[in-house]
Amino acid sequence: MSDVHFLEVQGLEISAYINMPGEATKTLILVDNISFTLKRGEVLGLIGESGAGKSTIGLAAMAYGRAGCKITGGTMKIDGVDLFKLSSREINKVRGTRVAYVAQSAAASFNPAHKIGDQVIEVAIEHKLMSKAEALDYAGELYAKLGLPDPENFGNRYPHQVSGGQLQRAMTVMALCAKPDLIVFDEPTTALDVTTQIEVLATIKHAIKDSGVAALYITHDLAVVAQVADHIMVLRHGKMVEYNSTDKIINHASQKYTQDLVSIRAMQKQEQAVPDSPAILQVNNIAAAYDGVTKILKDVTLHLHAGQTLSIVGESGSGKSTLARVITGLLPPMQGEVLFNGKPLSSALKNRSKEQLRDLQMIYQMADVAMNPRHTIGQIIGRPIEFYFGISGAENRKMTIELLEQIELGEEYFDRYPAELSGGQKQRVCIARALAAKPSLIICDEVTSALDPLVADGILQLLMSLQEKHAIAYLFITHDLATVKAISDSIAVMYQGSLVRFGQKSMVLAPPFDDYTDMLLSSVPHMELGWLEKTLANRKMQSADN
Repeated sequence: MSDVHFLEVQGLEISAYINMPGEATKTLILVDNISFTLKRGEVLGLIGESGAGKSTIGLAAMAYGRAGCKITGGTMKIDGVDLFKLSSREINKVRGTRVAYVAQSAAASFNPAHKIGDQVIEVAIEHKLMSKAEALDYAGELYAKLGLPDPENFGNRYPHQVSGGQLQRAMTVMALCAKPDLIVFDEPTTALDVTTQIEVLATIKHAIKDSGVAALYITHDLAVVAQVADHIMVLRHGKMVEYNSTDKIINHASQKYTQDLVSIRAMQKQEQAVPDSPAILQVNNIAAAYDGVTKILKDVTLHLHAGQTLSIVGESGSGKSTLARVITGLLPPMQGEVLFNGKPLSSALKNRSKEQLRDLQMIYQMADVAMNPRHTIGQIIGRPIEFYFGISGAENRKMTIELLEQIELGEEYFDRYPAELSGGQKQRVCIARALAAKPSLIICDEVTSALDPLVADGILQLLMSLQEKHAIAYLFITHDLATVKAISDSIAVMYQGSLVRFGQKSMVLAPPFDDYTDMLLSSVPHMELGWLEKTLANRKMQSADN
């Protein structure tokens, strides 16, 4: 066996076949002539925007293609054996044993009806690599190594009984349990807040080093992959843009697309002074619970002025989205009140006036599920115009096209359907739909978290330009500190349902910090080598001092 050629990919080509009624089958090349090698103990980062081919390459490492896709060229060799030439029976022996896969969403990957431990050891048992007792013992060792609580009993819990970060680490245990040679990590921290992400990143890096396993790490976040990868391949539209050591990619990128990825979030909104006029939104002493007993929000008070952006930031479970539900009338508060334009908002959405509904709009995180797939873009944007203003026909079309031009799409998108648009284009349509009501306040709930960095930057720049033009106020809910720094006038930091810090951006982001805000800000990955180790070492020193 040669470590140099442990994993060798040459000329990989993967195609999709598109069948349109009444037309000949079309062939679309998703991955075009990709080559690389990987040693044991090495990590190759695959980075690029959606549709770049990252996950398609990762799945090909298990000789697997999505429905409608086929591996049409090249070789994928492990220890000199081409996976593409193995029989189905031989491939099934490889999957999970020699090559393991860690998906983005652990919550969707675990069966909620079965205990975590039973699912973690399933591959090792099915392939007769260990007895059940041996597998359980080994899983317990891995729980401990990966820092999971109560490792002796952790496997007896069900998926819903642990946090998102713990479940993501449990997926890594599942991948390691059969002692594979290669692990494919497919966006394993994208859905996590920054405080959880840093823990999971450290765990993954430790697991790779400790086990000597090789890894493909798929992500669209260059700052994240810089902490774990030895080499990085930048992909776009299925082609390789650049392939080099992590140091060369981060500090000496040769291609413009890579340079753009390295320099994202250069935009910084100039903080606006607090106006003398009354706040457009006033949240006073709000407490809320889903069961009427256990408080999720605890005495939250904050305000937002017209034409400004208030970002609400905090880890998962801090109460950000719950506060948005109270403001929008989807969850009645246990105490306190919400004032909008100086008037109390009814705690129930159904009791709010049509004018209040029009003036307070919302843009959701997942544009895919926020639009009716059977409606055209023109219908989606035009409906609020007709509903709130009674305008239909040619005038409605004219106003809709004007909105399409504002979001930089244009009239040619009027008759298209959501499925014909990219993720960034869909989110622009959701922005246009909110603008169609001519609101004075828009609540943006994680509107860029599912987008690639360059696409997300485009959306943020669009929102800022629209704010400047229409004096719209934004309540921006996010766990992305880079976004917060780029767009905010004021910031509210939430932790376990309480407001721990609130004020103008310059004040909130300036020391001295409370412990939680300090941890939150220090958890944002930097585009530099060794940032993860340096941050963890600093925390260890601070913990020892305390």
